Amino acid sequence: QVQLVESGGGLVQPGGSLRLSCVVSIGGFRIYALGWFRQAPGKQRELVANITPSGTTKYADSVKGRFTISRTNAKNTVYLQMNNLKPEDTAVYYCNTGEIALFSWGQGTQVTVSS
Repeated sequence: QVQLVESGGGLVQPGGSLRLSCVVSIGGFRIYALGWFRQAPGKQRELVANITPSGTTKYADSVKGRFTISRTNAKNTVYLQMNNLKPEDTAVYYCNTGEIALFSWGQGTQVTVSS
């Protein structure tokens, strides 16, 4: 059974930074495209960034230039570096395969951007 364990969220002031991590317990990690999704209260879950097995990345317009997705295949881990955070980035962040989520969702990690 695939497990997705996200971490790294927290409370940060506008303009601040956070780095999220997600460990994916699956064999063959390197063959999967991976994505970071987020869900704000009262809104649908949305894809914010994804990375292909070859390292090609794509971002939602709302985070382009501020967020960076990366992966370390040797550690079965995908990362999301978030800079210049804004209050509208407040959400629970999840990882999964991207652009389409294939696995059951993990618990996510809460990111709150507030002064």
